[in-house]
Amino acid sequence: MDLGLKDRVYVVTGGSRGLGNATARALVADGAKVVVSGRDDASVAAAAEELGANAVGVAADNGDPGTPERLIAAAREHFGRFDGVLISVGGPPAGLAADNTDEQWLGAFGTVFLGAVRMARAAAAELGEGGVIGFVLSASVHEPIGGLTISNGLRPGLAGFAKSLADELGPRGIRVLGVLPSRIDTDRVRELDALSADPAATRAANESRIPLGRYGTPDEFGRVAAFLLSPAASYLTGIMVPVDGGVRRGF
Repeated sequence: MDLGLKDRVYVVTGGSRGLGNATARALVADGAKVVVSGRDDASVAAAAEELGANAVGVAADNGDPGTPERLIAAAREHFGRFDGVLISVGGPPAGLAADNTDEQWLGAFGTVFLGAVRMARAAAAELGEGGVIGFVLSASVHEPIGGLTISNGLRPGLAGFAKSLADELGPRGIRVLGVLPSRIDTDRVRELDALSADPAATRAANESRIPLGRYGTPDEFGRVAAFLLSPAASYLTGIMVPVDGGVRRGF
């Protein structure tokens, strides 16, 4: 299938590693151009170099109010257009409700929630018909995940924002959607498993609850996200797409 990605230009925040990077690789492999961002200069530069001539890296923090304008400007400056964004941020601190501090909540709200909202609003102001705004959220949109109280509080709110934005931008031909990973074999998920007394047993227990019997790979997530961002998915908006090996049992 031709996804229609050739020469389209996307911003991918959190694109230096993990799910954002996997999506950037899938986009570039199908002919798109990408601006990838992350907080660390060296990792962003390395990611852009690995992606090749159709990528540029920008060191930027999603919590900085000036980041959205910088990233969109980079897309236009380097590639002459801006067609969409995938908003991916690192996971907030783990912990139970009794353990997470006000400082952790405020820090996560600024980057995970408000930073994503700012990026989406800036993109909405710049995109034309056929544009797309994607959010990397979490399976916690539908069901809380034990030990991730902050994420459980913020991700469903972003899903609600995305649904509202889809209604508002639909008449302009701009799509908005969310992608909901569960147990994808990233550094973040391995770090969460490592918080347990027996990480191998924790992984085995998690895999036993997944119908496909294993964690997903970043590339499997990236291909789904790239399709959703592409013109081939032009009639999909306002949806939350789980990439979870079937672990969500609800309809």
